[in-house]
Parts: sequence; structure tokens; C-alpha cells
Amino acid sequence: MQLTDAQRLDWLRLIRTEGIGPRSFRTLINRFGGAGAALEALPGLTGRGGQRIVPPGRAEAEAEIAAAGRLGARLVALGEADYPKLLQAADSAPPLIAIRGPAAILHRPAIAIVGSRNASAAGLAFTERLARGLGEAGLVVVSGLARGIDARAHKAALVPGTVAVLAGGQDRIYPTNHAALVDAILEAGGAILAEMPMGWVPRGRDFPRRNRIISGLAYGTIVMEAARRSGSLITARFALEQGREVFAVPGSPLDPRAEGTNDLIRQGATLVSEVAHVTEAIAPLLEDGGAGGRDALAVDRPDLADAPIFWDELDVDGIVLPMPAEEIEAPDARDDRTRLIGFLSPTPIGTDELARTAGLSVRVVQTTLLELELDGRIERHGSGAVSLVG
Repeated sequence: MQLTDAQRLDWLRLIRTEGIGPRSFRTLINRFGGAGAALEALPGLTGRGGQRIVPPGRAEAEAEIAAAGRLGARLVALGEADYPKLLQAADSAPPLIAIRGPAAILHRPAIAIVGSRNASAAGLAFTERLARGLGEAGLVVVSGLARGIDARAHKAALVPGTVAVLAGGQDRIYPTNHAALVDAILEAGGAILAEMPMGWVPRGRDFPRRNRIISGLAYGTIVMEAARRSGSLITARFALEQGREVFAVPGSPLDPRAEGTNDLIRQGATLVSEVAHVTEAIAPLLEDGGAGGRDALAVDRPDLADAPIFWDELDVDGIVLPMPAEEIEAPDARDDRTRLIGFLSPTPIGTDELARTAGLSVRVVQTTLLELELDGRIERHGSGAVSLVG
């Protein structure tokens, strides 16, 4: 399938109509035979409370397409050749996505890596090793451009290839200080995806929307350092709903950042401590050329696809998930001591790696570690490694 310019405009106007989401979009297309006919029928339909449904005008849609073009983005429709095939198989696949970068990378086998924004230095170091190894194994790394685990995964996979999924529009990078990372991804031949309109600043509810795209692009999702209410666990649930593999990296029982991942392993997720654990698990899926379906995890699996927390769709009933508090990030105004403690965990980490991860000089790290040691906050190990006590 390949849309004409007129059809693409109709699709954009329909999906940008208030009250229209992925499910209601499909329903309207099937009922009226096309987006153009659905748009003509909308004035005769009513939403909740009897309000009239008014689609955006042609000029507004044309302006969005033009703005995307100026940024180097193109709108790709579900079913077109450039649309990612794995994402297309997901029930809640967005009808239109804005893509920057080559479409070819979206058709290569991919693995998603998600995790804590306030990650430990050990977690970031393992993420880097894992993402680089997956890339060397021929897999594209998909993540959500957040700080912490996401950013480290993207950076480690720049050369082999990485895809970032935005929660806002293509011109609203979040967090804003990752604009340089977006440029680096594109320069290295990666891709940037967005479902939301140009100019859209992400809100709390937009992050779970983004998460189902992250999992939908990949054969499996790896969760790294996730607390029990982490948004990363929503991504894992979407992966389950989409029939994809779920992986988790174990962590110390003393570290709250490992509670969610350890729970996933207890419930049946594949434990990951090396690249081979991932490549061996998805090998049958690669041979089949599609998602196989992992059905054994004992986590809650509500029908997330069209729950009203994600879309205010017409005539949609569903459950409401609690929103993870960490999605909207606050500025990092911590002092050096507090910042360093944030990167420490019960897992030993070398001082050089700790300094690199925290962005502090070795001298500052050593001085701060001495203070923490005198306070009984850290324990020293061989080869200059340190860990957080209790």
C-alpha cells in the first residue's frame, strides 16, 4: 500500500481529530471505507456528552506536513513499505508515524533496552556493555531517549545502529539536553520516531504511549534497574501484550532500583547477564520472521491498547494505570556528594568508571568517597572498587 498525498492528508486529519485514537481510527476506516469518507461522516457523529466531532482543517494538516518536511521528517502510514513490520503487527500500532533517518534500520532485527533514569554507575556500565554487544551481534537497539539507561544504550549502539522513540513531536526533544544525542543518532545512520504532532510538548500520559512503540519495534524488551512503579514495567507489559520476549537484568535485593527487575525474573522473565542470553532467546523468532509470543509471565496483563489513560477515544471503556512519577524529569541540581551517592549501589563499581559516569573529576570523586567512607556509607573492594552500604 502507498498513500497518495491527498490520502495522507486525510489520514493525518482523522488521527489528529480529538477523540480519535488507534482503535477508533481503524473502526472508522473499516466502517466508511477510507479516511476521506470518515472525515465527511464525522460531523454527523457525536462523542461523549453529545459534543460534535470536528477534525482539524486541511490548512492545519498541510502545515504539519510542511513543518515535518523542513525538519527532515516524513509521515509514514500503517501498511506502507517504510512502516516497521513488527510495529505494524501490534494491536495499538499508530496509524501514522513521523520518521527521521533511513527506513532500512527500522526493518532490521531490534531489541529494546529500557530502565531507570536515576541509574547506578554499575547499571549504566552494564547497559553500555550489553548495548554494544547486541549491536555487534547485528541487532538494532531501541530506546526512549530518556536520561540514564536509555541515553547510555543509545550512545553505546550509535555505530551498529539505534532508534529513539520520542514522547512528543519531532521538534520537541525531551529532555532538551538530548538534542545533541538525536543529532548523533541521525549522523550515525539511526532513526528518530514520533507519533505525536509537530510542536507537541510531552505530558505524563504520552510516555506510556511512547513505550508501546518502543516494545512494538523490537523482538524483545530488556528491563534494567526498574523500581516497582517504574514506567519501564509498563513497557514490559506492552511487550507481553504484543507477544514479544521480556528480559530483565538482576540487581541487588538491597537496591530499590532492582525491585521491579527482580520481580520480573521471579515472574518468568528471561534473566540477562550477557549478550548470549538475549540472542539465544530470540533466535527462533528471527528464524520465523516475526514475534512468537511469550505467554508465561505472571504479571498483570490488562488490555492496555486503548485504555483512556492513553487516548481519549470515542466510546472506549478501560482500566486506568497509575502513572509512574518519574516520567517528567526535574532539573538535576544535586551537589557532588548527593550526585555520587545516586550513582552508587550495593554492586561494586570502579572509581574511574564512577567518575566518568557522574561527570566528576577523579580528585572530586576520591575526596567525596573518603567522606562517605568516614561516614560508613560505602565499602571498599579490591581493584579500587566501591559499593554503597545498606
